Amino acid sequence: MLAFSVIALSSPASAQVTDSITIYNAQHEGLTKEWAQAFTEETGIAVTIRQGSDLEIGNQIVQEGANSPADVFLTENSPAMALVDGKGLFEPVDKATLDQVPDGFKPGNGHWVGVAARSTVFAYDKRKLNESTLPKSMLDLARPEWKGRWTASPSGADFQAIVGALLQLKGEEATAAWLRGMKENATPIRGNSTAMKAVNAGQFEGALIYHYYYFGDQAKTGENSNNVLLHYFKNQDPGAFVSISGGGVLASSKHKEQAQAFLKWVTGKGGQKVLRDGTSYEYAIGKGEASNKALVPLAELQAPKVEPATLNNAKVTDMMTAAGLL
Repeated sequence: MLAFSVIALSSPASAQVTDSITIYNAQHEGLTKEWAQAFTEETGIAVTIRQGSDLEIGNQIVQEGANSPADVFLTENSPAMALVDGKGLFEPVDKATLDQVPDGFKPGNGHWVGVAARSTVFAYDKRKLNESTLPKSMLDLARPEWKGRWTASPSGADFQAIVGALLQLKGEEATAAWLRGMKENATPIRGNSTAMKAVNAGQFEGALIYHYYYFGDQAKTGENSNNVLLHYFKNQDPGAFVSISGGGVLASSKHKEQAQAFLKWVTGKGGQKVLRDGTSYEYAIGKGEASNKALVPLAELQAPKVEPATLNNAKVTDMMTAAGLL
């Protein structure tokens, strides 16, 4: 049984509590807390957050099945959403909510919806690399000349989502070859922020991470990123993969109306404004909604087209295990 940390967010005294929802949250705790507090202010619906990680919570929901106390599941990456959806445990998302999010940021079946996004980047030491010496493709990192020069956090759901996109885009043979090259070339490290910090300290020339770790550190002291710049692979490269953070309503929820209202709010102007103006530095994905002005616009990332509902995490973990990365 997963041990959650639990945050109860009550509605203000001026608001009448019409009901409450429980969120199983694998998104960043601070971001979901901001969403929940603003949602409660506006609707009077109280929120309890149970915090964990993507696949831990996904597997917990599968284990609980129809007895799950969760009303909403939020993730950092989409494979955990696909895991729960594959077991038939989601209620279809209301059409009005789905209509707020562009195609490509939600699965075709409408069983869950994107709520935010994050871009894959190569965070590099600007003292050692420049535009002419950077890898042109993520696939280049498996070449012999990159041996010992880069790092990543293979045990994390973030990295496994990137490998899932590679598998979907290039197939099993190419993915297996890349993972073998990674095993030879990369030094594993635990956590994306730790990987970036190691690059900043000169331990590695680069790290394959998501973009927001850099922007979050720069917005504070920059002490873990002042020697770092971000390389965007673009050109529909697997390394330009944009991962979708998902939200879904559990079919077992006893508060479906309120849970659906939360997803509609998060994907609408209120929730996307939190992304634009807050400190998460994740991308807003609602139609017509702007992201934080510090970020490279989503349209300029030239991300490959990936079907989020079919990112196969079970296959990814099998392949990474076979390659000696897990």
